Amino acid sequence: MMTSPSDNPKRFYKEAAAEQMPGGWTVALDGRTIKTPARAALCLPSQRLARAVAAEWNEQGETIDLAAMHLTRLANVAIDRTPEVREEMADEMARYCETDLLCHLAESPVELVERQDAYWRPVRDWAGQELDILLVPVEGVIPSPQPDASLEAARQVALEMDDFRLTGALFGCGLFGSALLALAVAEGQLSAADAFEVSRVDEVWQIEQWGEDEEAKQVTEARRKEARALETWMRGLG
Repeated sequence: MMTSPSDNPKRFYKEAAAEQMPGGWTVALDGRTIKTPARAALCLPSQRLARAVAAEWNEQGETIDLAAMHLTRLANVAIDRTPEVREEMADEMARYCETDLLCHLAESPVELVERQDAYWRPVRDWAGQELDILLVPVEGVIPSPQPDASLEAARQVALEMDDFRLTGALFGCGLFGSALLALAVAEGQLSAADAFEVSRVDEVWQIEQWGEDEEAKQVTEARRKEARALETWMRGLG
């Protein structure tokens, strides 16, 4: 069930600020440091990321829209959840590879086929050459089995990430519908904004043919905001 603005908690602080703490950086609301939902210290790896999270809190109005605070939510997951489920998250990365968006190609029309090839092939080639994740493209929506070695390579890449980068990468998988795009962002090969547009090749083609209604525009803009948040997150990790 969707919540209305009146369901959001009222803002109870005047100012959020980044502060240094043992082992990293945190965010304080009127001098009181934030805790995660599990009551852990919100210890972030860089001042840049802490400032970005603080800015998110400062942008709130009379109420706090927690659902729109993507950086805070990512931080909570990275601290409270990711350390306990790293193996499961690596498995999820491999599962995204099994049905990766960039491997499902159109049979026609030729203009769409060419557009997919122009935007998607370079990412597939990069993943194969740099990460040993060589995925096999197919025509249509029915997935084809991917090489076990490539799926294991995806798992290992995920496990080599720290908790914060892994959290962002899995967020990107869901946002883009593609492990390869999420990994390209995590590895600095693509910006999150560019990856988001690459993920929309099919969608943009359909819009060009049939137009776009207002609800679809709102959904796209909400997802674009998530991509901007992911970019801020990854830049904050260095």
